[in-house]
Amino acid sequence: MAFVEGESTQAAEAAECAAEQGEDAYWRYYDRLYENQLSAKRVQFSYANLKSFAGEIGLDGAAFNTCVDSGRYAALVREQKQTGFSLGVDSTPTFFINGTVLKGNQTFEAFQTAF
Repeated sequence: MAFVEGESTQAAEAAECAAEQGEDAYWRYYDRLYENQLSAKRVQFSYANLKSFAGEIGLDGAAFNTCVDSGRYAALVREQKQTGFSLGVDSTPTFFINGTVLKGNQTFEAFQTAF
């Protein structure tokens, strides 16, 4: 499995599963993903780790695991990814503000100019 393609997609699907348990659950899970994205391990977003993160933040593990194992959000994540590509997203982060595209790390001034 390729790190960027496989694991980022798995993480996106898992985040959708967390969202099934409420908006707060989604944002707690989102935060946990970002806390772990710079891990030295190339498998930080393996299915085992994604499931572990859910337990660490108090999600219903059985429901979360069932969701992740089902792959129910695979098509949605694939569609979202294709939409991004069609809009020219080829890096993270990418921002669309009033017709202006900002890619990568930007200064506050760049955001002000876009508004």
